[in-house]
Amino acid sequence: MADTLRPRKTMGDSSWFIHDRFGMLITWGLYAQAARHEWVMHHEKISPAEYEQRYFSRFDPDLYNPAHWAAAAARAGMKYLVVTTKHHEGFCLWDSQLTDYKGPRTAARRDLLKPMVAAFRRENLRVGLYYSLLDWHHPQFVLDRHLGPLRDHPDRDKLNQSRDQAKYAAYLRGQVKELLTHYGHVDVLWFDYSYPKPDGSGKGRVDWQSEKLYKLVRQLQPHVLLNNRLDLPTATDFETPEQVVPRQRLTVDGRPVVWEACHTFSGSWGYHRDETSWKTVEQLVQLLIDTVSKDGNLLLNVGPTARGTFDDRTMDRLNGIGQWMDVHGRSIYGCGMAPVEFPTPSDCRLTYNAAKKRMYVHVLAWPFRHLHLDGFKNRVEYAQLLNDGSEIRFHQDGHQGLNFKGLATPETLTLELPVQRPQVTVPVLELFMK
Repeated sequence: MADTLRPRKTMGDSSWFIHDRFGMLITWGLYAQAARHEWVMHHEKISPAEYEQRYFSRFDPDLYNPAHWAAAAARAGMKYLVVTTKHHEGFCLWDSQLTDYKGPRTAARRDLLKPMVAAFRRENLRVGLYYSLLDWHHPQFVLDRHLGPLRDHPDRDKLNQSRDQAKYAAYLRGQVKELLTHYGHVDVLWFDYSYPKPDGSGKGRVDWQSEKLYKLVRQLQPHVLLNNRLDLPTATDFETPEQVVPRQRLTVDGRPVVWEACHTFSGSWGYHRDETSWKTVEQLVQLLIDTVSKDGNLLLNVGPTARGTFDDRTMDRLNGIGQWMDVHGRSIYGCGMAPVEFPTPSDCRLTYNAAKKRMYVHVLAWPFRHLHLDGFKNRVEYAQLLNDGSEIRFHQDGHQGLNFKGLATPETLTLELPVQRPQVTVPVLELFMK
């Protein structure tokens, strides 16, 4: 079997990442109280002073139990966590010594990150930390005309006279140092995000002093995986397409790369009480399958409530995904794109475990009795349904009634499927390859 092209070498440790494939992003901050999008401060042009008065003084997640969160993630089959330690609003979950705008200064009166990290590690999930490069609350963050609640303020230029972006970049490095020295082994550092503009009006590597930041990260935890949002293309471990489904495996300059698609259950990352565009369990399972079939990871987002809980819609989806993963996880873990010589059948997705030489055919639309696999003749030793381990018989030399023109070719393997579709979200056929 021909080898597929492997992604370019990463500077951080990606071995576990491309094996585990499935993670949980937690987007949680003061915006959970607004319950109408994590960008509410930007969208509604709420000044930092008003935002702080309205939400910071009232943030009280009295039902917060990170053990419940970690158990829900593990139940869904997720293998790693990425949590928003600080989003664009500037509020910090942890006990940063560089600001008072943090969890311990709210009614919560404690570091909210530390127990979360501990809870997820107890469930044997790896830990990643999200950190926003933007900060609409910090007094040294230079205002621009693109993002933030004061982007259209008539006195924006005057307000900027007292601001020094270099001082903010130093603050940024100081907080990243805290995160990488106070919370143990960090597996992923997820920065968000750069928006340089041709006219210099946005923000990118110069504004963040990304080279200094990158050097600091590699000094403190050289193994950590870094995403691609520092505006430093040569210092990227993995790409992060957001809220899109790539048509094929991601490449940069023609070479495959490690990548992770990040998606929401609905259209918002933070808790959104009134949003109705929630994906079904079937859509989410298919999204995971499709991503892995293209050699990618799926980072699926949860927006906890202001009281510190996962709402019923979230738990319904996580439990549904978990039921499928209980019996189909081995078509995801350790798997990636199938070798290119195996065409994907109609209404299916292929994943392949090279170490075990197992091919997984995810059947998105159940056919009547037969599934034709072109290019698979004499390549399969045994086939079974993955959900119950029941044998699937197959034919490698044509089959009575199937030798009409176009139905079978000299390289076709034909699987004999049961008429009744298995009662699982997405049926999977496991092929033991020669």
